[in-house]
Amino acid sequence: MAPNLQTDVDMLLGRVEQPISLLAGKLFVHDLPFLLDVPPNVVVSPFSSICNSKVADRTGCFLGFDTATSESRHIASLGKLKDIKFASIFRFKVWWTTHWVGNNGSDMEIETQFLLLDTPSKAASQNLAPHPYVLLLPIIEGQFRASLQPGEDDSVDVCVESCSDKVRGSSFRSCVYVHAGANPFDLMKDAMRAVRWHLGTFRLLEEKTPPGIINKFGWCTWDAFYLTVKPEGVWEGVERLVEGGCPPGLLLIDDGWQSISHDDDPSKEAMALTVAGDQMPCRLTRFQENYKFSSYVGGTLPKKHQPDNDTDVAEPRSEAQGGMGAFVRDLKSEFPNLEFVYVWHALCGYWGGVRPGTTTLPAEILTPSLSPGLLSTMKDLAVDKIVDNGIGLVPPERAHDMYEAMHSYLARAGIDGVKVDVIHVLELLCQELGGRVELNKAYFEGLSASVRKHFNGNGVIASMEHGSDFVYLGTDQISVGRVGDDFWPCSDPNDPNGLDPNDTYWLQGCHMVHCAFNSLWMGQVMQPDWDMFQTTHPCAEFHAASRAISGGPIYVSDKVGQHDFALLKRLVLPDGSILRCRHYALPARSCLFNDPLHNGETMLKIWNLNKYSGVVGAFNCQGGGWNKEERSNMCFSQFSKRVRSTICTKDVEWYQVSDPMVVVEGVEEFAVYFFRAQKLCLIGPTDEIPVELDPFQFELFTIVPVKMMPRGIRFAAVGLVNMLNTGGAVESVRCWGGRATVEVRGCGEMLAYASPKPTLCKLNGVEVDFVYGIDDGTVRIEVPWNGGSNTILEYVF
Repeated sequence: MAPNLQTDVDMLLGRVEQPISLLAGKLFVHDLPFLLDVPPNVVVSPFSSICNSKVADRTGCFLGFDTATSESRHIASLGKLKDIKFASIFRFKVWWTTHWVGNNGSDMEIETQFLLLDTPSKAASQNLAPHPYVLLLPIIEGQFRASLQPGEDDSVDVCVESCSDKVRGSSFRSCVYVHAGANPFDLMKDAMRAVRWHLGTFRLLEEKTPPGIINKFGWCTWDAFYLTVKPEGVWEGVERLVEGGCPPGLLLIDDGWQSISHDDDPSKEAMALTVAGDQMPCRLTRFQENYKFSSYVGGTLPKKHQPDNDTDVAEPRSEAQGGMGAFVRDLKSEFPNLEFVYVWHALCGYWGGVRPGTTTLPAEILTPSLSPGLLSTMKDLAVDKIVDNGIGLVPPERAHDMYEAMHSYLARAGIDGVKVDVIHVLELLCQELGGRVELNKAYFEGLSASVRKHFNGNGVIASMEHGSDFVYLGTDQISVGRVGDDFWPCSDPNDPNGLDPNDTYWLQGCHMVHCAFNSLWMGQVMQPDWDMFQTTHPCAEFHAASRAISGGPIYVSDKVGQHDFALLKRLVLPDGSILRCRHYALPARSCLFNDPLHNGETMLKIWNLNKYSGVVGAFNCQGGGWNKEERSNMCFSQFSKRVRSTICTKDVEWYQVSDPMVVVEGVEEFAVYFFRAQKLCLIGPTDEIPVELDPFQFELFTIVPVKMMPRGIRFAAVGLVNMLNTGGAVESVRCWGGRATVEVRGCGEMLAYASPKPTLCKLNGVEVDFVYGIDDGTVRIEVPWNGGSNTILEYVF
């Protein structure tokens, strides 16, 4: 049972139930002020006075304000933040968010989605008793959506906007939720629970069942083909992976399968698009697949030598004879490990929406308009194209019908789910449609209803969705979402000329930091998806290590036949399943308020949990990130240098799962396995292991409590050392008398720590050879593949 840390702090300090108060123009957490010079129009309301839910919340409250005029957009100061470290998430693009730290209100960024204050450190610096952290969440109030931003003289400002001149307001009581807690991870969880019950428009991840894809290895067609994807290539891609011993359980057919036309020739199906970006001015013309997939003949192998320049449009076949349905059936029949086939589509149908007059649904081309906040974000090709060409929008009252038409057809074709992209576009289109909240609600409700009906209630991957509109309005059904921006290919990092600021090599670290810190917030409502990567990429192992312990799906976008199978087999078991952690990876507490991208010092440390171990990943991501002045991500090669840190057992938040199988209280010794160094050491509960990493290098540490058995025997089951998530292979551990039994999933070299040396070891009841390391107490047993069944190892002392 996890200790209630908040209760412990309250008992220690003898505090009243409500830790947040407004006194004499200051917002306090207990006796520590965290916002100064709070304007008189700011109103603080207890949770119970705003939310009628039966859920009692004694640590949270709402902030609001009054204004003299009724407008569609207001900016109001909440007070000044002075000399308190903060960690935050802000939108650096329309679609994507990232981590940002500072000490004062002026250090903040526009479009901040949450603000976490390091009030414990501030209290300690003033010799005060222990204080909890404080979290500010700008949320939805009525028809307005809130965000935080810097104001004058270190003010923390709240921006509330409807994005429609027809939707105005002057009085707000719950646009920001404030919560306090001693553990920052519990704090985020408890705050999001309170907001969930207050709004009633979304559900938490703990209330949902993610789709089976999160336990499978997958292949995505995007970087393999971009827009030129066709059945022949898809078939060969799956076949090559199967032949290499890494059968995909998930196939994601990305952009390039839909029926679209370009504005330059709207009556003709777009067939010659080959470069990513060319598709963005196109619009959907029908809900069925395009000529490349509709011409597929069922029951036959694809034509492997079809000329690339063949653009003749074949007559569509019936669903029974051919087309997408026949192709999916043939794939699943030929490759039995392939359980899930997903396809891509945009929230509005396609990048440019639906072309008016081409389907049974009405559509109107609307001109997007960016809010002042979004105008300050990074320049983006997709946004530029969308603004220039407009979106063909199906009216919100018909959004249900659009998803029904699209998804019912796909479900009949055997498609198991969809990746929904370009999600944060509706706020650009809502001027005449009731504002951003109502328009988003209509579309998200339509999508949710269709997913419930056609895709088992959970068959969705959300993408380009890093904004609070989606998090608070669109996640009732969706339980998997991208938490980083796109994976970017790049050149060789071993170039003797060093890091090229015009290349994208430095973006690899950015991607990892995006994923880790965005998961703090988004992981409360969705299983974080760290995106695909390519195994032949210069940073392939760097990416693979993070995906291995991310807790989310693992899929690649390798070009056909271009695979590093040695690396893949550290991620994928022979049946296409993966060793997935029990939680989702999060940044270690020690780096929450530091900058792992461009201070030249901080190492990104992420932690996760397996059934019988913790895991810490250490990554040197320094070398690039957000430039506040240039309003863009940029290379900071001057910070790309060797960094130092330490690893300890406290880097793992052992009780962040509801039913922890690992008990660390009272444990005096831990076994720690270094994946890359291939060594094991023993440490005490407060010991620290020094670690140094060169730029874009990593190490994975599997941390296992050592069990004390009778006769002074010590034992720890570490896991399969050939797998990146070593400890994920251990399914159960039982120690009794002079024996230890370990259930192992997978194959390869199983490592355990034992003192003394076992007298014998058994594998599935049969005595087996083992190697014992006298110097380090390691016990190594080779475990063969057991056809997907677990292997039972017995250590006898």
